[in-house]
Amino acid sequence: MCKILKVMTGRIKEQKQLEKLFRSNDSEFVAVYGRRRVGKTYLVKEYFKGEFAFWHTGLSPYDRDRKNLLQDQLNAFHHTLLRYGLKETPCPKTWMDAFFLLEQLLETKKQGEKKVVFIDELPWLDTARSRFVPAFENFWNGWAAKRDDILLIVCGSATSWMEDNLINNKGGLYGRITEKIHLSPFTLAECRSFYDEAGVKMSIYDIAQSYMVLGGIPYYMKMVDPELSLAQNIDKLFFAKDAKLGDEFDLLFGSLFINPEQYKSIVRLLATRHSGLTRESISKKTGIEDGGGLTQQLKALMASDFIMKYIPFGESAKRPYYRLTDSFCRFWLYFVEKKEVTDRNFWMNNLKSPALNGWRGHAFEELCLNHIDEIKKALGVSGVNSEESQWSVQGDDDREGTQIDLIIDRADNVVNLCEIKFYNGEFKVTKEYNKKLNSRLAILQEKLPKRKIVHMTLITTEGLVSNEYRDAFQKVVLLEDLV
Repeated sequence: MCKILKVMTGRIKEQKQLEKLFRSNDSEFVAVYGRRRVGKTYLVKEYFKGEFAFWHTGLSPYDRDRKNLLQDQLNAFHHTLLRYGLKETPCPKTWMDAFFLLEQLLETKKQGEKKVVFIDELPWLDTARSRFVPAFENFWNGWAAKRDDILLIVCGSATSWMEDNLINNKGGLYGRITEKIHLSPFTLAECRSFYDEAGVKMSIYDIAQSYMVLGGIPYYMKMVDPELSLAQNIDKLFFAKDAKLGDEFDLLFGSLFINPEQYKSIVRLLATRHSGLTRESISKKTGIEDGGGLTQQLKALMASDFIMKYIPFGESAKRPYYRLTDSFCRFWLYFVEKKEVTDRNFWMNNLKSPALNGWRGHAFEELCLNHIDEIKKALGVSGVNSEESQWSVQGDDDREGTQIDLIIDRADNVVNLCEIKFYNGEFKVTKEYNKKLNSRLAILQEKLPKRKIVHMTLITTEGLVSNEYRDAFQKVVLLEDLV
């Protein structure tokens, strides 16, 4: 088993991390975390091919009687111990007892080999007043860390719990994590590799649209039927009778948060504001008090890769904005919840409609904002430090307002003013559009130090029509550059 057993799409770096940990001469403690459905369990399961000394998954607390949840968790843990070879013993009454039984089980395993202990959905085990964390801490610090043959892997979709209690722990587990593996959604390139491996034939144009719908989440992508077109798959997954992803938004948040409604209200609000909102605006518009509760909710949503915090160009760092980054949630809220579609072939019947074209434009902007590294590589500036943001300018009596899709403010004194256009064919710069570009350039230059120069940059699908306004852009990044 001391080699990569299977090349998993988009997870080569993570497999190499697991390989290194398994070969280590010391006991290792690794936390695997990321958005629900992103493939954490799949990564660990597929890499080790079931060769675990112990593998337990916590019981979801979201659909159970909370009065008996601690005992239910202990009972399930005990059953797993028995299944992996523990001699018949009474069910533990505390987590301290439960981990002592785990130690006894592992001591019966063959000596001289690394023992892989995998605890999935670890945050679910930490029920109210269970004293789970001190017991878990004692298991690692008091027993496993003193050996040289334990590879402890823990996963959790409740990413904020993982960060607070493990990764950023200030107590007994401070600095004990020996490796962190944060699984993010697939990039466009990883999506293409995934579909190729699955036998799904799809153009780069449709791979981008797939990302704009499914967000690069492997769990959703596995549902794509290779015998259907992308449009047919979207209808099947979202709009058909008993569609597999028809109620996924509610299920997703219900499985992550004990009180999901406020989290969903934040995401619903941010889905309506492309450039995001300040926390004060979020508080005012959702009715959630601007205090510790909202802070924790925003932190949890960021930790789970649903939203991000950023500073818009020209704004104070003390007044950050929050914007929705999860493409799946944005699509679901716009078309499945908001539209209340009854047409079972909605997508097929509206492929060229203004509603879908408008959505594609905004969704492609989100895609680009999630692929900054690829954009910088295409520009030839991967090694240059930069700050990226969007920028909205309010109009007044003298000047129209404007919005700049993406600004890349580089340390080499160049600023890329990026226009983002999802277009079925080559994009044409008209006289009127060229006038708008010049206006945006003038507004931006007023805000920049004199040492900075601006490169007008177009990010689009297939390139530019060659006409008299073609030179409005110094740089052009194509969709294929991002894949």
